[in-house]
Amino acid sequence: MKTFVPPDDCSLGSIDAPCFRNLLPEEIALARDSKTRVIFRKGENLTKQGAFASSVLFIMDGLAKQYVEGDGIRNFNLKLVQAGEFVGLSVAFDNHTYPYSVVALRETTVCLIEKEAITNLIRANGDFAYNIIKRYCEQNNRLYLSLRDLMYKQMNGRLAGALLYLAAGQEGEEVFPYLSRKDIADFAGLSTESTVKLLKTFEKEGLINLNDKNIELLDFPALEQISQKG
Repeated sequence: MKTFVPPDDCSLGSIDAPCFRNLLPEEIALARDSKTRVIFRKGENLTKQGAFASSVLFIMDGLAKQYVEGDGIRNFNLKLVQAGEFVGLSVAFDNHTYPYSVVALRETTVCLIEKEAITNLIRANGDFAYNIIKRYCEQNNRLYLSLRDLMYKQMNGRLAGALLYLAAGQEGEEVFPYLSRKDIADFAGLSTESTVKLLKTFEKEGLINLNDKNIELLDFPALEQISQKG
């Protein structure tokens, strides 16, 4: 069950994002009064695709995955979401529903900010608007890269690229123990069966080491080459 914490426990001082550092006192007050801190347990949805969107979410701590829901059998995982990132920025630009779902992979602390407050800050503060738009563009760039991989890479290239992405840039945190084989398959746009077979092939070739749920990448250059040529 989600745990709600009083707004005062979601202070701007604990939000490490450049866009919040140049706010005027009255803008700080607006943001502070429009926030609620929520703790999501593992497996709980932070957002639900198609659900009415009333807040922009800022991840204060934890780890989650962002995905597009498919036909009920297979989803497509877009990215990992971790501390310091926003979720649902599009709702500040007149999008009234969340275009994707986000689920906690472990306990995740989130600051919910009313979308009207974000919209007002964007209109009033140029520096804040610039940083929000920059983050929004970064999220879109990740989506375009995912689409390119799906369209042009073969299965081994897509899996190699997914493994490299999951192993990199997560601030030293091991993410594979939080992911099932289906999760990894959904990052690569593959079936679970194909993913399991390819992982075993990669292990036989000395590229990775499989230890229960954990995956250790052993030969980064070879995986990079497979990802690029795949």
